[in-house]
Amino acid sequence: MFTGIIEDVGTVKSISRGQSSAIFTIQSQKILTDVSVGDSIAVNGVCLTATSLGTDTFTADVMHETLNRSTLGTLKSGSYVNLERAMAADGRFGGHIVSGHIDGTGVITDIKPDDNAVWYTIKADESIIRLIVEKGSIAIDGISLTVAYVDDNVFKVSIIPHTLKETVLSYRKKGDSVNLENDIIGKYVERLLTFKESHKEKKGLRMSTLIENGFM
Repeated sequence: MFTGIIEDVGTVKSISRGQSSAIFTIQSQKILTDVSVGDSIAVNGVCLTATSLGTDTFTADVMHETLNRSTLGTLKSGSYVNLERAMAADGRFGGHIVSGHIDGTGVITDIKPDDNAVWYTIKADESIIRLIVEKGSIAIDGISLTVAYVDDNVFKVSIIPHTLKETVLSYRKKGDSVNLENDIIGKYVERLLTFKESHKEKKGLRMSTLIENGFM
């Protein structure tokens, strides 16, 4: 589990591509002092497993499914990436629950300065938009952010200077794709309200559904 609080901006040193998978070598100056082989590291919001460690690098295997469903397939040597280690049990929970399992990607359609902040408008598929709520949380390239606006096609976030400085958002431009992960609570609620029981689909909020799932 992650929190969406980025610890370092790393650099892709090399990518060894197979027929449908890849091995990434990523450099980091901050997060590897207490990382072991087998630990989870979120790379632009995608949970990867460290398979080997160097002095200031780690490698991770990236499977076909991950390359297809995220922006990792578009990275190249020299690309900057957000990095976060899995949350420590004694750490501060500064962001929100982030699993590192990307729901899809979105496209930045507008970037607009607003005094000391910057507004990012992101277009996403309906499957992602329907689970976004205003003032709720979303992870963009692994960054825990608050949704300031949402409609049927786009959502907006307002980024403070510190976040721009400490993440790869400062390198993003209009037309770039970003990884998106919806709030996991919303995904579970949707599943509970639309699951199939006895081969008959139940839709909508029912008192029986709440009771059966321990909410009453």
